[in-house]
Amino acid sequence: VQLQASGGGLVQAGGSLRLSCAASGSIFRINFMGWYRQAPGKQRELVAGIISGGSPNYAESVKGRFTISEDNAANTKYLQMNNLKPEDMAVYYCYARLWVGSAYGDYWGRGTQVTVSS
Repeated sequence: VQLQASGGGLVQAGGSLRLSCAASGSIFRINFMGWYRQAPGKQRELVAGIISGGSPNYAESVKGRFTISEDNAANTKYLQMNNLKPEDMAVYYCYARLWVGSAYGDYWGRGTQVTVSS
């Protein structure tokens, strides 16, 4: 079971980026999928996520700018990040809680750097 994260990069303030997170392997069910981020010297924080069958939730700091979309057939979620600000600069980590085998487990994708220049 893997979480394949992609996207990120360098963008000017006000620009947009899209992150993707794809779960692959013998997955019975996705309970939750989302993104955390960690800036230098700060704790990792939940940016956005969605429980299976539910509505997305967003951190206050990104509401109105970030949007999660889904491709359930491909077990993939996307995080569209618009109007990026320098304070959004961080390493973003895809996270999922997956039912694999006979239990739920926590899975992380590789971090992807988002750099926002002012």
